[in-house]
Amino acid sequence: MKQFPLISIVTVNYKQAQTTNELINSLLKVSWQNWELIVVDNNSGTSDTDKLRTDLPNIQIIKSDKNLGFAGGNNLGIARAKGDYILLLNNDTEVEVGFLEPMINWMIHNPKTGAVSPKIKFFYQQDTLQYAGFTKMNPFTLRMQGIGYGKKDIGQYEVTKPTEFAHGCAMMVSRKVIDKVGPMNEKYFLYYEEHDWSLRIKQAGFDIYYIPESVVWHKESVSVSKNSTLKTYFMNRNRILFMKLNLSITQQAIATLYLIFISLPRNIFKYFITKELNHLSAYLDAIIWNMNHKTKAKWNL
Repeated sequence: MKQFPLISIVTVNYKQAQTTNELINSLLKVSWQNWELIVVDNNSGTSDTDKLRTDLPNIQIIKSDKNLGFAGGNNLGIARAKGDYILLLNNDTEVEVGFLEPMINWMIHNPKTGAVSPKIKFFYQQDTLQYAGFTKMNPFTLRMQGIGYGKKDIGQYEVTKPTEFAHGCAMMVSRKVIDKVGPMNEKYFLYYEEHDWSLRIKQAGFDIYYIPESVVWHKESVSVSKNSTLKTYFMNRNRILFMKLNLSITQQAIATLYLIFISLPRNIFKYFITKELNHLSAYLDAIIWNMNHKTKAKWNL
């Protein structure tokens, strides 16, 4: 094992050159010296991509001729990466100076570890946690809990622990894991792809850990608005897709009953009461897509 292995950092840009450059400026201060950055531009257009920093030898810009989504964009970067370890890092993050060492050192000394994620805190509420691990996913509601989410960070999550899922905002994997389980499933396009990938990593015999000594600051929802119909569509579409790809027949049957008799009427009622009919349309389209894969989704970018 090399004493200072190369870390390939992959980030995806979509019409957020200024935000991506802020990440780059943050990375230039890190203490780990052996790293490369691969910025995958998801067809933002020249007015945006021309603003990306290209003045450093360890930064590559890959321009995709179409929007590949989060999974496809990261896969394009992974295919170009030369590192022994690959860190997927959202472009709307900034990092602490020594954030790489705790993750890479853990992976070097714990070879059964397939993926790690750092402590993630909100950039605009710097005393507040976004991620300190995930609980198990409920196989019927297809939801999990973010450990620490929204809580003030008072040092209560300072122990390195196994976690059910890594966080796609900041997720380091080893080259051997990618060689064994393959890249992310691009069917997801946006949301749930890291949960699917985490599950495949664990099924391949690897562990996933939360590393609190490493800290990343997340600006959250820069590329996709919190109240976006795009998010409503893909979150619900991919929750069902995850069920189809990963659950047993019995679990799928129970989850489908939950969807039909609880989730569907509850969401229809909610969107009617709040008069968010555009979100109701996105929600129903997500269900229809899963009923008929040939149905063309109108929420594509």
